[in-house]
Amino acid sequence: MYAGLSILFWLPLYAGHLETYSLLAPLDWHVHEMLFGYLAAIVTGFLLTAIPNWTGRLPVQGFPLLGLVVIWIAGRLAVFFSSAIGWQVAAMVDAAFLGAVALAATIEIVAGRNWRNLKVLLPLAMLLAANVCFHLEAHYLGLSDTSRRLGMSAAVLLVMIIGGRIIPSFTRNWLVRQNPGRLPVPFNRFDVVSLAVGALALASWCFAPTSVVTAVALGMAAALQSVRLARWAGDRTIKDPLVLVLHLAYGFIPVGFTLLAASIVLPESLPVAAGIHALGGGAIGAMTLSVMVRATLGHTGRPLKAGHGAAFLFAAIIAAAGLRIAAVFLPELHLIEIAGAAWSVAFLGFAALFGKALLQPKLT
Repeated sequence: MYAGLSILFWLPLYAGHLETYSLLAPLDWHVHEMLFGYLAAIVTGFLLTAIPNWTGRLPVQGFPLLGLVVIWIAGRLAVFFSSAIGWQVAAMVDAAFLGAVALAATIEIVAGRNWRNLKVLLPLAMLLAANVCFHLEAHYLGLSDTSRRLGMSAAVLLVMIIGGRIIPSFTRNWLVRQNPGRLPVPFNRFDVVSLAVGALALASWCFAPTSVVTAVALGMAAALQSVRLARWAGDRTIKDPLVLVLHLAYGFIPVGFTLLAASIVLPESLPVAAGIHALGGGAIGAMTLSVMVRATLGHTGRPLKAGHGAAFLFAAIIAAAGLRIAAVFLPELHLIEIAGAAWSVAFLGFAALFGKALLQPKLT
């Protein structure tokens, strides 16, 4: 709901028709709430769902879970009303959420002695560090810079790590049942190399965003991620939107890397916003929505099959990402507004389509 509503607020804010009570500049507020509001909540939902499966322990629930929800809401209010409470208080309240999530995740993974999954805490720590730096940069420099890229990079790294697990796994499961033949290539050294190159390229982009070395690294990462995606047999999943959308979402990573590299080489003709929105609206937006739909179906006891409603949500989020990228090149067509509307339709549509199921007992 917040993902959809915040964009509906952002569009008139972007046009100058509304204002916040935040000390953050309007663009910074938008970037911050996408990365550290919506995305932080999604990442938390995923981790709190996945960790019990990894460790065999009971999930975080009851008052501890309610506490996380309250801290998250407090962070959104603190950022929005930071002009009234001061940037220091807003920063502390806002950062408390990811700090609490990191602590809860660490406790569960360590208690379950699930050491191999400790690596997912690194992007989470990066996201927390980026959030703290965001407030510092916005206050002392007037606008965020490195922290934006650090937050985006942490999110993309999470998609590469988690996506590399779930996409070939879900694809294999569906193909074995429905479409026997070529299967996804199991995780091997190529995946390790592609992840390492991708992480190095993102690190270079964070701290040297205009360097030719960064452009080369991003180009290499784009090529490797394209090959990695091709190895997962996504072309054989066209008949199942629930699996296909995962491949389409991941495809925005090599697209984003390519656009970022091109924006460094051709800065006058290709704005960096194209690559950023390919990664943010495409890879992150589409991947989070598709995983949300799949998790909701599974955890409410419903068949793992995308109906017409879910397929519509997938089409809306893919369209939103594509239109937002196109808006960079065709600003006169007002595609930003259309892309924003499609994004809100996708996420508010999810709330409308699955909200009732999430509030009811699991089907038996």
